[in-house]
Amino acid sequence: MNFLDATGTELVIATLLFLGAILYTSVGHAGSSVYIAIMSLFGLAATVIKPTALVLNIFVASFTSFKFIRAKLFDLKLFIPLAIGAIPLSFLGGRINLSTENYKILVGILLVAAGFMFIFQTDQATSSKINPPKFLVALFVGGSIGFLAGLTGTGGGIFLSPIALLFNWTTVKQASGTSALFILVNSVFGLLGHASSVTYLPETLPLFVGAVLLGAIIGTRLGIKKFSNSGVKKALGAVLIIAGLKLTFGL
Repeated sequence: MNFLDATGTELVIATLLFLGAILYTSVGHAGSSVYIAIMSLFGLAATVIKPTALVLNIFVASFTSFKFIRAKLFDLKLFIPLAIGAIPLSFLGGRINLSTENYKILVGILLVAAGFMFIFQTDQATSSKINPPKFLVALFVGGSIGFLAGLTGTGGGIFLSPIALLFNWTTVKQASGTSALFILVNSVFGLLGHASSVTYLPETLPLFVGAVLLGAIIGTRLGIKKFSNSGVKKALGAVLIIAGLKLTFGL
């Protein structure tokens, strides 16, 4: 599409996606939860939201994964069992096409949960001893998050990062790079699981992709060189909670 043909609402959505991508990619996330939150607040249909969020995730997570891995902020030993568990189940989740009502309720609950995780997430102490999970534990966690990621169109990073840091599975910086690649895997196989959903992608997709990629360029640079701000996380958490409540209760 011609970007000049975009409506005011579509330009506002693109601007918000751009800002969301900056904030989320700074901590190694692709931003699907905030993309879903933004699109839901503007009343986009669930059939449009899920594939659009996955496609945006694929573009952003590809870029952020490359940048974080190149900066050696990646934990391969943690990623392997997580990915093995996630790949088949994210594909399976992608194949399940929930009704609009059930989709909104499920995603709403996940957004609220993710919002509270952002608000109450504490920074990992520098003295914390790294304690990698057992293979089967990582396999189970990866599979569980992968299934939800494919089912809802989220990448799963908003759940993986807090879990990994809470149990000291890896360092904060390596958690960012590991989450980025984990999100990419979930998004690709989630979309493959329900490939027919691409027919619902909006005409404004190129505009949205351009917005999140530009945001990712800025956010990833900030994430690699600096640290995330706890105040920003709390603000993002509040946005997710509001969007989640709107979806769940139809507010």
